[in-house]
Amino acid sequence: MRGFIDLHSHWVAGIDDGARTVEESLALLTALRAAGFDTVVATPHMRPGMFDNTQQSLRAAYDATCAALAGARDLPAVALSSEHFFDDIVFQRLLAGDALPYPGGRAALVEFPNRSFPLRAAERLFDLSRRRLRPVLAHPERYEPVFADPTSLDPLLDAGAVLLLDVAALAGKYGRTPRRAAERLLDEGYYYAACSDAHAARDVADVRAGIEALFARVGEEEARFLLIDGPRAILEGRVEA
Repeated sequence: MRGFIDLHSHWVAGIDDGARTVEESLALLTALRAAGFDTVVATPHMRPGMFDNTQQSLRAAYDATCAALAGARDLPAVALSSEHFFDDIVFQRLLAGDALPYPGGRAALVEFPNRSFPLRAAERLFDLSRRRLRPVLAHPERYEPVFADPTSLDPLLDAGAVLLLDVAALAGKYGRTPRRAAERLLDEGYYYAACSDAHAARDVADVRAGIEALFARVGEEEARFLLIDGPRAILEGRVEA
């Protein structure tokens, strides 16, 4: 099956913990295309103190990678956004227009610390929603507050956020507990879209296994929504929450 839209991957070369070289970028994009993704949005990290990337540095790295890949065949369509670590600095960038929302400027990918939600998280997500910037929360199945209580996500959804499944979690890539959290969130209808969050070509084996597990668990209609229709609605600003 084809036509999947990947809203979260790390294929831009030499900018974070994803692809280190253009050759690795090519290998990752080729593998994602073979797995069914016809559109792949790059989401390199913007995380001060760990990945000190700015809007300008990410655009420059993306442009350089795309130029180096020019002429390569059978690659997916690509675009640029960022995975925004939700601290005070990056939150202010999002408000000021100094971040990297998804193409079209209607939504932005945000990441929380694994161990706890940021202070005033729901309030700040609502601030973004009021500015017509839909928060898309990366890999909620990896956040420890969700392990014991999926309803901890409810205030974030009420604030306008939508949830993005890292499909490799269903293959056990991150361990048993995140896998079980992902399965429970799927069963209870929490997710709006699914992605690869691939950092290297070797990750795509788990992505493929996760896609198979997704279809087996929720059926073709729901799986297609999470991999195609949901991501498209996010990009086009048509989320029905």
